[in-house]
Amino acid sequence: MPEAVILHRDDEVVIVSPAGAPTVHDAMPGLDTLVLEVIGGYLSWSLLSGHTVPAAVLHDPDSAQDWLWAVYGEPVALAVADGRSGELTASPARPELADAARQLGYAQWAAHWWPASTIDGIPALDPDVLGRDIATLTESCDLIVDGSDAQPWPVGPPADAVAPRRQDYALAAGPADAGRTGLVLATGTSGWDWRRCPPGVVDASEFAVSWQLTRESGSTSVEVRVAAAPHLDAGMPGHLWPHARVVTDSAPTELALQLSGDTWAGRARVDAENVVHVDIYVPGVGPTPDETSVSPSASASASASASENAYGPRQRQRIRDFVIDRLRSPQPSMPLLEAESAAAASDTDF
Repeated sequence: MPEAVILHRDDEVVIVSPAGAPTVHDAMPGLDTLVLEVIGGYLSWSLLSGHTVPAAVLHDPDSAQDWLWAVYGEPVALAVADGRSGELTASPARPELADAARQLGYAQWAAHWWPASTIDGIPALDPDVLGRDIATLTESCDLIVDGSDAQPWPVGPPADAVAPRRQDYALAAGPADAGRTGLVLATGTSGWDWRRCPPGVVDASEFAVSWQLTRESGSTSVEVRVAAAPHLDAGMPGHLWPHARVVTDSAPTELALQLSGDTWAGRARVDAENVVHVDIYVPGVGPTPDETSVSPSASASASASASENAYGPRQRQRIRDFVIDRLRSPQPSMPLLEAESAAAASDTDF
């Protein structure tokens, strides 16, 4: 379907984009941004907007001429070649190729951001099946990509892993020490920033993280418990194990979490009477948790608000709703990947 795009140039880079579409040049492209590395640049789509025409950032527009006509139509390809700028109408000359490129971008997005959750009943994707999806789509898109994007999921479950059920999780997420005594000062539950852990480590639910602050024998301690991702690989190397940063009304406390069943857990003494929030992260992955709880400046507040919109709980919930709708819909707007079909068919609790 034809769609208006804006063609403009930023130094040596050519950008072709529908209004409001995310690009790889954006400071905060959002969790729902699909990105595909292509010959001569990058394509990107917003998963939640429903746009089918991608944005393109071209660092080598001459090389991109091999496929621009197929994805955007000949008028856009000629405008790029002639050095023009302005508003144009994009209409793919090969819509089946344009659809396959978007599907490939989606498959790669799913490899990193699929919100697998035992708590929320979102089944994990089998990394081997997803790898086959990516390989098949890459072959279909050989005019656009050179094959380097057919990469396996970086963190995934073993082939014979058995997913815990939601009713099992209710037991696994219970107190670590049922016999522990002491005064409970505060408890809390939250989600976590998906950018701070690799896929396949932590359950993607907004209820995945829980903490408890207790007072006993003159000392205060905090316990953090985090639901592990479905099909967690028990052989995961230690450098991928998550940590917790407990921000209190005094100094923050760092905890290295250990795996117990299907739960990551840690406990430490603190000098505090309240917990402000708990950050879950794997060291070296994603943005670094804030190092201070001091009130931010006006500019920092604006940046924090933008980050919340792009990566916060509301955006994460929109993505959960999107994938649940895909798995339940008899006719999703974009055909299901084989990995999605397999996950939906094999998950008896979904």
